[in-house]
Amino acid sequence: MAREKKPVHKVQMTDGKRNIIRQLLEEYDIESALDIQEALKDLLGGTIKEMMETEMDDHLGYNKSQRSDNDDSRNGYKTKQVNSSFGSMKINVPQDRKSNFEPQVVKKRQKDISDIDQKIISMYAKGMTTRQISDTLYDIYGFEASEGFISDVTDKIIPQIEDWQNRPLSDIYPVLYIDAIHYSVRDNGVIRKLAAYVVLGINLDGRKEVLTIGIGENESSKYWLSVLNGLKNRGVSDVLLICADGLTGIKEAISTAFPKTEYQRCIVHQVRNTLKYVGDKERKPFATDLKTIYQAPTEEKALEALERVTERWSEKYPNSMRSWKQNWDAISPIFKFSSDVRKVIYTTNAIESLNATYRKLNRQRSIFPSDTALLKALYLSTFEATKRWSMPIRNWGQVYGELSIMYEGRLPE
Repeated sequence: MAREKKPVHKVQMTDGKRNIIRQLLEEYDIESALDIQEALKDLLGGTIKEMMETEMDDHLGYNKSQRSDNDDSRNGYKTKQVNSSFGSMKINVPQDRKSNFEPQVVKKRQKDISDIDQKIISMYAKGMTTRQISDTLYDIYGFEASEGFISDVTDKIIPQIEDWQNRPLSDIYPVLYIDAIHYSVRDNGVIRKLAAYVVLGINLDGRKEVLTIGIGENESSKYWLSVLNGLKNRGVSDVLLICADGLTGIKEAISTAFPKTEYQRCIVHQVRNTLKYVGDKERKPFATDLKTIYQAPTEEKALEALERVTERWSEKYPNSMRSWKQNWDAISPIFKFSSDVRKVIYTTNAIESLNATYRKLNRQRSIFPSDTALLKALYLSTFEATKRWSMPIRNWGQVYGELSIMYEGRLPE
């Protein structure tokens, strides 16, 4: 199907607009696009001043040229510097003798009229540091914003994060993925490695949904139990499958929090960990052999392939296949499903694409100044990534039907 073209909104050039442009060219010596911006900046300041003059007339009850018995009167101007989309500029704010004039076009103590808060948050979401944001604002808009000011702006989203972390969840999720990415964070002058734990769900409609993001230092069954209990407290009553890497204590936590839930070891991580210390020349043939295990039609055939692969590579890499045998009970659940369901469970494309967004933060920021700064960046990056999540995962109807049969009575019909 051909993609529908977006409608093009043409700006209609009226006689009034032509006259304004003609007067603009006559009034200002315009030779470049920069000159146009400077002219508009000057006009913006003048327009704001005229609007404030009108507001002062309304406040006093008489015009500047009129006389009045009002005991309040005009008292000159106060120069104020504000940030606009055209850069930093000075405006003249009319004053009254009683100092109770409250302008609305640019309010008292308002230093910005450019919606710069949203610009800062957008740049922060793309992984830029406070220093990079400060430099960018100066380069583009010509005004300085301290790193402290930028941090204060982004702190405004902390209540949003808290609301999001505590929002009610669906009662059933067919599949959950749990993964961790490590970041360097400064804590009282000491740099520590902290893990950001992400829980991603596939809901009953087959749509991806980030349920929570947590930051922790030590993995343990106690920690994971608190994470899973947090999901239960927000309304989750049942999960069919939880797919995760070999996170310390995750298996025990799942069996306690959701006794009926099946734990599936993430095959992507399993393969990646197996090939971690394999030489470049042998990585491709080794990976091809591993496919014969997790793409086998049955568990019996998978075990046969496991023995063949182990025998072939054990001499050169004696410990590479050990984790497959040790974790077989968590690897084997996939073999009862068709290839369509397996792709949903073990390829973890859903969370891998999300992690690609999170990894950009590591490339752009070697060290985060605090765990709060890391959480803000992760939250904003999550919303950047999930803007594209508009459709259910592929073949969800078939997948849902198969899950309904395998886990009879646990999914709505």
